Amino acid sequence: MTKSKKSLLALILAASMAASLASCGGGSATTSTPAESSASSESAETSSEEASSEESSTSEAEATTAGSTPRNETVYFGGQQWGTLNDFNPMSAGSNNWCQSQGDSSRVFVYESLFIYNMLDGKLYPLLGTDYAWNDEQTALTVHLNPDAHWNDGTPVTAEDVAYTWEVNVKYASSRGLDMSQYIDSIEATDEHTVTINAKLDDSGVSINPLKVVDYIAQTYVMQKAYLEKVEERCNYDAEAVKLDTMEDLVVSGPYYPYYYDDQKVVYQRDDNYWGQADSMWGKLPVPKYLAHTIYSDNNAAQVAFANGEIDCNQQFITDVQKMWEEQDLPITTYLDEQPYGICVQLPTAWFNVEREGLDQVAVRKAIAMAVDYDQIISSAMSNQSPSFKDVPRSIMNPTDGEQKMYDHDAVKDLQWVGKDIAGANTLLDEAGIVDSDGDGIREYNGKNLSFQAECPSGWTDWNAALEIVAAAGKEIGIDISTYFPDANTYYADLTTCNFDIGMWSPAGASVNGIYSRAMGLFSSSYIQLESNWSGNFGHYVNERADEILSLLPHETDEATLKNYYTELTEIYLTDVPSFTLMYRPQYFYACNETVWTGFPVQGDGIPPTVLTDGYGIAGLYQLELVNP
Repeated sequence: MTKSKKSLLALILAASMAASLASCGGGSATTSTPAESSASSESAETSSEEASSEESSTSEAEATTAGSTPRNETVYFGGQQWGTLNDFNPMSAGSNNWCQSQGDSSRVFVYESLFIYNMLDGKLYPLLGTDYAWNDEQTALTVHLNPDAHWNDGTPVTAEDVAYTWEVNVKYASSRGLDMSQYIDSIEATDEHTVTINAKLDDSGVSINPLKVVDYIAQTYVMQKAYLEKVEERCNYDAEAVKLDTMEDLVVSGPYYPYYYDDQKVVYQRDDNYWGQADSMWGKLPVPKYLAHTIYSDNNAAQVAFANGEIDCNQQFITDVQKMWEEQDLPITTYLDEQPYGICVQLPTAWFNVEREGLDQVAVRKAIAMAVDYDQIISSAMSNQSPSFKDVPRSIMNPTDGEQKMYDHDAVKDLQWVGKDIAGANTLLDEAGIVDSDGDGIREYNGKNLSFQAECPSGWTDWNAALEIVAAAGKEIGIDISTYFPDANTYYADLTTCNFDIGMWSPAGASVNGIYSRAMGLFSSSYIQLESNWSGNFGHYVNERADEILSLLPHETDEATLKNYYTELTEIYLTDVPSFTLMYRPQYFYACNETVWTGFPVQGDGIPPTVLTDGYGIAGLYQLELVNP
């Protein structure tokens, strides 16, 4: 079925389904939460101003009490909030808040970054910042701010806010401060709407890494100086207390702010005074008044809700998603009409903790990787929503043509494996002297059975299925691999503190600095020092040559030399196997139910499929329309 036919079907079926959804508010809360009190001080006046009649005021009060909102004013999301949110603090090491994700396509519907990334063209677009430029020596980056930008308390966003955001992240050693302070020396306010980002220089006066400096302006949330000072004071300027502060009384610049949350759902309300409606930015407000996310127990529960029209925009893997419109006649759209239905730029990866005895041996790591049946992962776990490793041999590249041309395929051909090579994996282990000496079916290393856990969050069904296939491969080569699927919060803590044996996560997909960001995530030993590491190299792998290449890449512009460097990194990757890619997949699984809303981004409209909230994908919130206005 073509995209146009799917869209037409959405309109035809909408009328028949609308009645059953008219009263759907995504559930109701039975207890009050801190979010109610935190929002009330700033939203009460706004709500009363917006209410034009006694009836609307009553409706608003009831919605606050129940946590429900009018269906025709609310866009529901799925696949991004997997537990009760624990804070609104961008400096928190363990935040699970749906609204907070500082990366190449930072989530910007509450907090905002200076610029937003569009994965379709690889460019940065203005948000709080209007433009940026390096000086001739690439030692200082000047950023101009949009003078129309203001906080939701009405005060202007200034250069002092940008500078103080940096100062606080560094002062209190947040993960972002620890990471970026390796590349940025200082950020100064040179006038009310201009900041200078001074790069950290090496001994010869050259910027250590200009690429990472540019990362900062797309990834990092700008926070209000006055509010940060308030948080510091109430935390007695204690670093851990500042990072643990829940910030429920947050001040933000984005188009939405917290409205309600409990253990069943999270709701954000539009700020109708949002600065982005100025002509210098979007020129209007985003269409939906509320953004809501029901908290489901797992992918299966969310998929049922999606099919029922209770989720509008869904970021979750759906097995054989095409069956939803081909067999069930549901008004479902995807970004691409055909498989893989999304843009495959991400590499879900099994990371080895190389500090674990046994997994510190290359032979063990490579044997596991060789034994895994990737075709089964792609056909069953991914329902063929991924190219195969026969079609796209493994490397540190994603499958796009632009990245594939950046390494020499023939140079690493002899290092490749396509999977399910049980004989080769057994031979590799035997030759390394890692054998089953006591006849219990499990090989030993240093007298101990090779026994490991493969871990990812519970309910992530495609990842769970992939790791079950990894575990099955281990059994075929005498390595005991069990699966462990804790709740998401527990897993995040394990991954970011290197408290795992085999953990599943994805390095950078489509990113501001392309392959370089992914290479950093796969190899950089600089991340090992982070107390809570969300950046990469989760298994603490160290390779001096890889680190050397990573230090050279930011200063290299010759394409042939870059290709040589990336080829060498791929050779290191395939030789030492600190981690291994399990499949290719879209940056975001993205499917939309057009029962209530239509106009979701699709291929050709210039808006990336980043679920309406991440990077330039937020532009999609400004083009939505109700199916039945």
